Amino acid sequence: MADIKEKLQRLKKEREARAKAQPIKGVWDEGEKKIKLPAEESQRLEKDKDARSRADVIKDVWEEIDKDTDLSVKDKLQQLISLTREERPSRPQIPAFEPQEREPIQFFENMFPLDVKYGKITLSSGLDIKGDVLTWLSKEPAFESLDLSTALFLDLETTGLSGGTGVIPFLVGMGYYRDDKFYVTQYFLGELAEEERMIREIGQFFSEMNFESVVTFNGKGFDIPLLETRFIIHRQPFILGELPHLDFLYSARSLWKHKHESCRLYHLAREVVQADRSEDIPAAEIPWRYFHYLNTGNFELIEPILYHNQEDILSLLGVVVAGSSIFSEKGEEAFADAMDLYGAGKIMEKIGEVEKSLHFFEKALDGELSDEISLEAKKKISYYFKKNQDWERAVEVWKEMAAVERVSMNQLLSFRELAMYLEHKEKKYEEAIQITEEGLVLSIGLSSHYEQDFARRLERLKSKIKRQKGIKPQKVSHHQIKK
Repeated sequence: MADIKEKLQRLKKEREARAKAQPIKGVWDEGEKKIKLPAEESQRLEKDKDARSRADVIKDVWEEIDKDTDLSVKDKLQQLISLTREERPSRPQIPAFEPQEREPIQFFENMFPLDVKYGKITLSSGLDIKGDVLTWLSKEPAFESLDLSTALFLDLETTGLSGGTGVIPFLVGMGYYRDDKFYVTQYFLGELAEEERMIREIGQFFSEMNFESVVTFNGKGFDIPLLETRFIIHRQPFILGELPHLDFLYSARSLWKHKHESCRLYHLAREVVQADRSEDIPAAEIPWRYFHYLNTGNFELIEPILYHNQEDILSLLGVVVAGSSIFSEKGEEAFADAMDLYGAGKIMEKIGEVEKSLHFFEKALDGELSDEISLEAKKKISYYFKKNQDWERAVEVWKEMAAVERVSMNQLLSFRELAMYLEHKEKKYEEAIQITEEGLVLSIGLSSHYEQDFARRLERLKSKIKRQKGIKPQKVSHHQIKK
């Protein structure tokens, strides 16, 4: 073994000497009296030299070991690995990790004067919203006698986004009007073991503030059930569950789903309220930041979450004000966008305020709507006239819908309604056939439902005309049909 090690050292020296002896091309340095290679060429040659010398060394060592016939192949390989293994540098020592201390519960409060603008919304505008508008938006009659001066705007940040008993609200954000200001108050849970104490303090806060209603964004599906679960687990009364609740997510979808690509609060705050939330963090990142904070105690991880939560509360107030203003006469003028007025019509339609919905749909048609939304609004208006047997106005709307160049389901509906009216009300079968045939041609390849409907209607109308002329329709037996 000692002989092999000596040969190994000797071979290394020989390889290095031969590598140094090889002629190389470079630039003669007159000052240093030697040839200088470019840096890249020098590094390449050095790597090539090391690679060649190591490969030659391993080859020579193997030839020496292979001469021993008493060793198995496995033993020879083990010796080769042992003799040619390069020592790796030791890893640097990582200092022991010491997490920072965490405060068990923290309370934050920011107050905003009512003349402050959030986007294009002035904070004081929330106090101008009447109870009837809140009732329309919430579908809860209890709002009729209320306004937002006693409302709680609620938003939670949690350890998960799916809900369930294992999800903990570590940040409870609340917004409310008091003393001519709008407050944003936040309870932050720094130690999971202190959740029960935080729940007790929040419950006492609810009771002392005497809120009369709750406003959320998806609170009926997430925030309120989750917070109620934590109160039940810690055996605390949950008074928010008894209050009228405006979950603005549902109203927002009716108002703007046809207009905006997303009805997420963040998106509506930027598009509708025109608030600047460019420095915000994604909601999906929040649980990770909190768990990382629990491991490190680094509060810098939490500061963006506090900002995000405060922005959500201000955004919620902003979109409620923007949505509510559409229903006022001043709002109709300020919101000249016909798409907003169409959304207001949908709100009224859903709560059964047919007359009011008709008003908004007609106002929307005075502005600029896409062809699809225009046809949808006209369909709703025509159904109102049809229900009230105002046939003249209904027919007028159906003819407008039928005249649109782009074929759509609503246009096919207008042909069907016109054919039905001419057949059953006017008994004008020839005109009904003409409308039906046109509808049949347009429906081919677009709607099998309408295609079959027009085909059956056409056969029935032709039979009626024959009977009207005294021509008996030819009876076809079941046997002939099969043939």
